[in-house]
Amino acid sequence: MLCDLYVEQIIIMPKSITRTYSRYTREASSLLGGLIRAARKERQLTSQDVADRAGISRGLLQRIEKGDLKCEIGAVFEVATIVGVKLFDSDELTLRKHIRQTEDKLALLPKSVRKKSRVVHDEF
Repeated sequence: MLCDLYVEQIIIMPKSITRTYSRYTREASSLLGGLIRAARKERQLTSQDVADRAGISRGLLQRIEKGDLKCEIGAVFEVATIVGVKLFDSDELTLRKHIRQTEDKLALLPKSVRKKSRVVHDEF
C-alpha cells in the first residue's frame, strides 16, 4: 500500500505594527512623493520605466509617489535619484565632504548612549 504524504508549509507573517507619525513626517513624505511624481512626468517617463530602472515593482513606485511611509528608504532615494530629485542641496563632492565630516564627528562621540542613573537619597 502506497502512502502519500503531504507536507504543508505554514508561513507565519509577523503582525503589522501600527505606528504613529508626526504631521511633519507625513507632510514631508507626501512632499517628496509629489516631487518624485512631478519629476517623472516632466521627464515623460512612465511609471513602469522608472520601476524597471529602480528594480522595484510598479506598485511600490505608486506607493512612493503617494508618500507612503512604509516604503523602504533605499528604494525611495533610488527613485528620487533616477528622476532627478535632489535630496540634499549639494553636489556629489560636497555631499561626500559632509559624509566625511559626519563620520569624523561620530568617531569622537561615545559609541552608545545610556541614561544617567538617578542618585537615590536614602538618608532619613
